[in-house]
Amino acid sequence: MANITLGDDPVQTAGELPAIGSPAPEFTVTKTDLTDTALSDFLGKNVVLNIFPSIGTSVCSASVRKFNELASGKANTVVISVSRDLPFAHKHFCEAEGIENVIPTSEYKNNGFSDNYHVKMLNGKFEGLFSRCIVVIDPDGKVVYTEQVPTIGQEPDYDKALAAIL
Repeated sequence: MANITLGDDPVQTAGELPAIGSPAPEFTVTKTDLTDTALSDFLGKNVVLNIFPSIGTSVCSASVRKFNELASGKANTVVISVSRDLPFAHKHFCEAEGIENVIPTSEYKNNGFSDNYHVKMLNGKFEGLFSRCIVVIDPDGKVVYTEQVPTIGQEPDYDKALAAIL
């Protein structure tokens, strides 16, 4: 269980992120066109999972904008943004912001993503939503970088995440 904060309030997550060097757990999430996509769809590519509570908050939307900007220069790399927001919220945000280098997704149909990555917050004002995390997966499907952001209002370390991509 990770111990993080939302403001001054302590929050616990459902567990720890996958270990570096371990096989990345499979998942299926839903894209903005309501079709499903799975981690296995991206085998052979670097995958950056940008995991966050809600696209409707300033730090979450900032992370999507930043990864959209940074991902455009990385070959053989996809960024998948994942939250429990409905796909329609992701679509509206991405269209309004001109986001084209990120795949926005939702875990609204099942809990497989949060069950496998242990990112669901178990208490606090955002209970049931995801904590802010980054997981980078190499083309062979191995976890090469993780970051559990200690405070929900803090942005992830973009430079370290992208440095993990070979």
